[in-house]
Amino acid sequence: MISPSDLTDLIHRAQNGDSGAVRLLFGAAYPELRRIARSRLRRSSRGTLLDTTALVHESYMRFVKSGRLQIEDRVHFLGYAGQVMRSVIVDFARERHSKRRGGGQHELTLTNGICADDGDAAEQILQIHEAVDGLAKHDPRMVSVVELRYFAGLTEAEIAEVLGIGLRTVRRDWEKARLLLAEALS
Repeated sequence: MISPSDLTDLIHRAQNGDSGAVRLLFGAAYPELRRIARSRLRRSSRGTLLDTTALVHESYMRFVKSGRLQIEDRVHFLGYAGQVMRSVIVDFARERHSKRRGGGQHELTLTNGICADDGDAAEQILQIHEAVDGLAKHDPRMVSVVELRYFAGLTEAEIAEVLGIGLRTVRRDWEKARLLLAEALS
């Protein structure tokens, strides 16, 4: 297990263009990213769209494609990982939803557990994504809490650390967000 200070050092090296540090950063953060992905995917037992490995690897590809990392330390890295995982899940759900609606694609059966037969999960994720975007009008911090809780699967304590706010504030934002999301989804 790599220490938070070593991880922060790798982040700074990666920001300065060290491509070797980017690979080392992914290797060092891989167990943490798998834990986050596993936590997120565990809660969606019905209609799972991605498996843990696919979510982590797709997230890594987006880290690499984004170019220079604009994060300062482990805490910011985990926050960014939550945003990237949300993006991966939503994009996969959109693709799945469009195929279900006759997107003109040839069917491909995957055998590694990435897809499930139930298309309702993709539609539900897209509805939640749109509702979360609507929350941004009320409170951007609330959107961050939802991203980290729902899409990244972090605990309330981890969210408080990532966002630099109190645990009670996270709980309050999460409850308020849940109420607003329930209203938007009904």
